[in-house]
Order: sequence, then structure tokens, then C-alpha cells
Amino acid sequence: MASSVETGPIGAPDSAKSVAAPAENQPELISGGHLVAKALKAEGVDVIFTLCGGHIIDIYDGCVDEGIDVIDVRHEQVAAHAADGYARITGKPGCAVVTAGPGTTDAVTGVANALRAESPMLLIGGQGALSQHKMGSLQDLPHVDMMSPITKFAATVPHTERVADLVSMAFRECYLGAPGPAFLEIPRDILDAKVPVEKARIPKAGAYRASTRSAGDPAAIERLADLVVNAEKPCVLLGSQVWTTRGTDAAVEFVRTLNVPAFMNGSGRGTLPPKDPHHLQLARRYAFQNADLIIIVGTPFDFRMGYGKRLSQDATVVQVDLDYRTVGKNRDIDLGIVGDAGAVLAAVTQAASGRVDNGSVARKAWLEELRAVETQAYEKRLPRQHSDASPIDPYRLVHEINEFLTEDSIYIGDGGDIVTFSGQVVQPKSPGHWMDPGPLGTLGVGVPFVLAAKYARPDKEIVALFGDGAFSLTGFDFETLVRFNLPFVGIVGNNSSMNQIRYGQIQKYGADRGRVGNTLGDVRYDEFARMLGGYGEEVRDPKDIRPALERARESGLPSLINVWVDPEVYAPGTMNQTMYK
Repeated sequence: MASSVETGPIGAPDSAKSVAAPAENQPELISGGHLVAKALKAEGVDVIFTLCGGHIIDIYDGCVDEGIDVIDVRHEQVAAHAADGYARITGKPGCAVVTAGPGTTDAVTGVANALRAESPMLLIGGQGALSQHKMGSLQDLPHVDMMSPITKFAATVPHTERVADLVSMAFRECYLGAPGPAFLEIPRDILDAKVPVEKARIPKAGAYRASTRSAGDPAAIERLADLVVNAEKPCVLLGSQVWTTRGTDAAVEFVRTLNVPAFMNGSGRGTLPPKDPHHLQLARRYAFQNADLIIIVGTPFDFRMGYGKRLSQDATVVQVDLDYRTVGKNRDIDLGIVGDAGAVLAAVTQAASGRVDNGSVARKAWLEELRAVETQAYEKRLPRQHSDASPIDPYRLVHEINEFLTEDSIYIGDGGDIVTFSGQVVQPKSPGHWMDPGPLGTLGVGVPFVLAAKYARPDKEIVALFGDGAFSLTGFDFETLVRFNLPFVGIVGNNSSMNQIRYGQIQKYGADRGRVGNTLGDVRYDEFARMLGGYGEEVRDPKDIRPALERARESGLPSLINVWVDPEVYAPGTMNQTMYK
């Protein structure tokens, strides 16, 4: 991937290389920025997402020498979200580099989103020189104090010799329990200074982090195997940690070997293909109320799960999670296992394999019962998905998107009401091919996630659905996608409103106050895309959606299809939100 940063050192002649060639009998010197780059290289990081600033440019110089690409964006929030997205796509930690003060505060939202989404990333922020500590230097702020509550690790690098050491320490902390973000601030004089290479600790690749693939307590594994074998009506929810731990194969073997119906959420979507007999989506509420065994894997009992209250009080509930603090939080459980989702599920399958009868045949009737519920819900909604109404029914739009996706399409959802519609209909066809903000509910992740996904997986097609409000938050980095030649198929479900909030205001305060603070202009996002060098098209008739998507695919450019949807139609998930009741 070409970088917009020219090769060679930045702002200095060739003779001023940050890695200085030693004179006779003089030690080889290395700068803090080059130590950062070496530590990133040891972790396997091949790109940083950044917005430039004078505090951090020596890191760029180091990245050029280490062969690490530099993707420069137009807002630091985009850089942080892209680092989050890169981690999700690749399984390696992402890295964003921003300048001090407002550069770091602009990135706070991206770091907070990564925390709630359990995404491993490192944010490196600049800082004023230590020699000017507490003197009021340019862009000086207490970054570590601000970042500590939303990271797993936050620290200042106190000496150039410690730069690479602390980068590796930050990455190690990213994987303590459930993954998450870390933050390092590096004062300008620490970053620019040079020290003898022999005095700097430069961690060796693969030699400073242990495996985190724990299979849990063996006794608990045996107990869970017993529970599954003896259950008549079990079900499993495969959450984001199934993908985070790359436990897809183990999860698939578990549900198929033991004949357990599976639901998926978050990044766990796509674990099973849509036509798999064990793949269920619309019967989840019924299953949670009627199952005798419910296994929750890699998903907390947060608002998405009704804080655990949506699970039958009569069912045996098992929770598997990487984080000890998550197990049993908000709801009592019958069995908790702290461990890697894939390792745990593989161990349970193995433990149940030696039984004369693993109970799989007896569960055929339960699967048929759930399939009937699933089919009924699907058929009830089908007329909406085929609706020819104008303005366009959002169900028709997300139906067309779902039909458009291939096995190589990574789907990204960025929005409120329109993405809530897509959560019911869009089914990724492969593991790791679904991306949404996660439980923080952050709008604006779409363009940064596209940036990360297409950079990391140029062989994949990226399809992104935006709400018009969500796109507006980070949409100008569409130009970054054009600049780096990262094509994708983008769709804006445009109702000129923040419609999820609008619905709530109508319910609370009446229709006459339903338009306060949530109404947007009728923006032609297709023209915006063309202005920046991409492909754009406007759609008002539902029959034109698919042809427009095909033309966007064929254009080979970053694209936006501006689809005008009915502003008076709301997703069931929007109407059921407890905050409006």
C-alpha cells in the first residue's frame, strides 16, 4: 500500500538520519521515533493511522525505515476508529499516532469505542518536552489522566531508552483478559533524542507476550459437556469473542457435533453461513424463553441482553468469557468459565465426544420447533422487504443489500435506525465479515472501518451502510479513501433525520416536538462523492437500488449511493428501546 509520506527522513537532510551511523569507536545511536517503529514491527504492525503534528514526526521517519505504511487522515477520531477496525479485521493490534493536546482529545471517542468493543489497539500521543513540564508548552494536557479510565493501560514514556520497552508493555496489556486499547504519551524531547542502541531494550518479536488461549477449568469443561449432552432444548449465543479469538472452526464443530441451535451477535455474525441448519436469527427471544440450557459465549449481560433478564429464569445459564469480571455480572449464572471462546468450545466438544449418546439426535425436534418460529417471523416481514413503496421502505433497502452481498463482502453498519433495520435482515456469508460500532453505539465508525478493512484486506469487497447523520460525522475522510485508492460500495439511507432519536422524542413529548434538534438537510451525498473523486448515484425508486449497487461495484471507486428512505418508518429495535418508555 502506497504511503503519502515520502521516503527518507522528514524535515531533515539525508545526513541527519535518526539512526546515526557510528563514527569510529562511537556507539550506534537510535532515536525514540525509530524505537517506536521497531517495537511496532516486532508486534507485526504494518500500518499506522495518523494525523500529523510536530510532536510525532520522528515516528513517521522510523516507520519509513521499518517499512511500516503511514495512512494520514483528516481527523484523529478517524485514525483511532481505523486502528480499532484494523484490529478486528486482522487479529493484530491496530495503532494510531496523534499529536499532543487536541490531537489526543480528538481520538478519545475512538479509544472509548475500542474499550467497549474489546478491540486491541495502541494510541500513541505526543506531549510537550519533559524539559518544559508544567511550563505551559504547546498543546500540553494531562493525557494519561484522561485516558486511564478508557484504556487497559496508560503511561508516559520517561526516557528514550524505555520507548520500545513501553510500547511492548502496552501491547501486552492490551491482551489482559478481554482485549482492549492502550495509550502511551511520548514527550517530544524523549521522542527526538538519540541513545546508544545497546542501551535501549528492543523486544524481540514473539518473545515478550504469552499465549492467552486458556481453555478454562477442566472440571468446568466436563460439567458443561454433561449439561449439553443432557439438555433437551439447548441454545448458544456466539458473541464477538468467537471472532476475536478466531474460534470460528471450534464453534462450528461444537454446534454441528452436538446439534445445538446457534444465534450470533456482534462480530460473531457470520460464524455460520445463512443457510446452515443450525443458524438462527429471528427466533432468539423464543429460544431464550423456552430453552432448558442457554450458553452465552463472549457477550456480556449488557443492554443488548436486557442485562440478562431476557433469559428464562428456569433455564440453566452458562457464560463463557475472556474477562473474569464479565462472568455473572448483572445476572446469576449456573456455570461460569473464564477462557478463550474457541479453546473452551473445542474442549467441550472433545469432552462430549466419548459419550455413547451425546443427545444430538433427541434435539432434532427442538431445532424443528425453532425453525418454524424463524420461518414464521421471516414470512411476516417478507412483504416489507419486497415493498415497492416510495419513499423507500428501509426494509426494502436492507433486503437489497443482503441480496447483493457475496461470500467476499465485508459488511459495515454505521448508523442508528437504518442500521437497526439491517441487523434484522443482513446476514454476512463468512466469518469476520460483519463490522458495527459495538456496545458504545458510536456513530461515525463507517468510513474509518472501510479504510481499515480495505487496506488490510484488498482482496475483499467492502459494503457499508450509513445513516445520513452517522456519515456526516467522519464523512470527509471519504477523500482519504479516494487518495489511497481504496474502493468500496457505500450506501446512505437518507431520511434527513436522526430518526432513532426523533422517534423517542415523539413518544415522550408528542409529534409537535418531534423535530427538535434531530432534523438534517436534504444532502445529496452522491454529489459529495463525485466532488471528491468517487462514484455517486441517487436512488428514489426501490427497483433502482440493485442496479445502482452493481454500477458502484463496477466503478472500482469509493462510492456513495444516496437512497431516499421513508422518514416516517422506524425499526422495531428503535421502537422497543427502553429509554423511550
